[in-house]
Amino acid sequence: MKKALTGNYNLGSDPILPLIFKLSIPGIISMSVQAFYNVVDSFFVARVSEEALAALSIAFPFHIILIAIAVGTGIGTNSLISRLLGSGDHKRAVLTAEHVLVISGIYGVIMALAGFFLAGPLVGNFSDNPEIVAYATEYVQVILIGSVALFFSLITSDILRGQGNTFAPMMAMLLGAVVNILLDPFLIFGIGFFPRLEVLGAALATVFSKTLSALFILWIMFKGNNEVQPRFENFSFDPYILKKIYQVGLPAMTMQMLASVMLSGMNLIVANINELALAVNGVYFRLQSFVFMPVFGVTQGYIPIMGYNYGHRNPSRMIETLKYGVLITFFITGGGFLLFQFFPRQLMGVFVTDPELMEIGVSALRTISIGFPVIGPAIIGSTTFQALGKGLPSLTLSFMRQILLLLPFAYFLSLTGEVNNVWYAFPLSEGIAFVFMVIWLTLTFRSEIKKIRTENK
Repeated sequence: MKKALTGNYNLGSDPILPLIFKLSIPGIISMSVQAFYNVVDSFFVARVSEEALAALSIAFPFHIILIAIAVGTGIGTNSLISRLLGSGDHKRAVLTAEHVLVISGIYGVIMALAGFFLAGPLVGNFSDNPEIVAYATEYVQVILIGSVALFFSLITSDILRGQGNTFAPMMAMLLGAVVNILLDPFLIFGIGFFPRLEVLGAALATVFSKTLSALFILWIMFKGNNEVQPRFENFSFDPYILKKIYQVGLPAMTMQMLASVMLSGMNLIVANINELALAVNGVYFRLQSFVFMPVFGVTQGYIPIMGYNYGHRNPSRMIETLKYGVLITFFITGGGFLLFQFFPRQLMGVFVTDPELMEIGVSALRTISIGFPVIGPAIIGSTTFQALGKGLPSLTLSFMRQILLLLPFAYFLSLTGEVNNVWYAFPLSEGIAFVFMVIWLTLTFRSEIKKIRTENK
């Protein structure tokens, strides 16, 4: 690839392992920082009250929906642009970028309207505690109304990643993270001339930081030295581009939304046993982001390499990319397993002091993390389907894991009346889904490699 701010990387000939690291490290850094400032939000909000922390847990699935739309569209964009460049179709790659910018604005308007009119009624379904509902409604409303900033910052970043530029998205993420972390205590607790806004302050800090990230990434998009640079000079609507984006992006988007459904379902299940577990559920999902966000950072470098070499019909580099991707992510999530097994009390202690809450949290971290070692390779397997332009397998596997397996397991385990039994639903569903993923990916990947080798003869 040329004209990329990351350097003159050639996705078709540079050594695979160094290339993965070069393209993934910015993503790993930015996603790790993203995980860090999500935890910082919870850290400060937990100092307001347990009700405020529970409200953040209720609001989290709504935030996931926004991220789902952005990530799904971004993955489809990253995959399509890398494949178009690999096949030499630069004109359509530029047109893809232009379509994505228009889509981002449309999503922002729709979500702002939803936030203004629907935030209160939706949040009210998850708690009877008026203080929790009030906190959660404030947070959800601000996040939805300000979502246009999130869409532009996340979706537009994948236009750059698709052409091999992972450095600028990293810088945009770092900018937003630093601003968010700095603003949180001032807006939440009312330090200095700032008013004390508590949970509302956390939401405002997030929106403001995302706005700065979006402005930075758009400046790079239009002013930087990029191989794919939208100009809108000859823009015309092309249904083929939307079809190709969402052929991969819609399943990826739905997968992320399933996470919101799953988290909402888990909130309802554990809250029926012990309302304290609702806060634990929210804390766990923020802590586990420290393990999984770096894996998603790896996928940001992995997709353009796999997609480019698939488009360029180079099976040997595809196989090598898959092997290294599996190995790298296994070490990341395997390390997370060790961390959660040996230091659960220290991790929970950052957020909670209540003894009962601590014991529930320690049990949750140790039990859920049993499935961590297979999750990294499972994410790479799902990402491989996406890089090949096949989004349906990823969606099917995610639906199986989170909806067909996890929630039913969690529900039946909750009938024991012991909240600590519910956590075993996680490793059970992860293990079963992983076996199905390995079989499906092996058959699909071998079929594609065989087809390419036949074409190259």
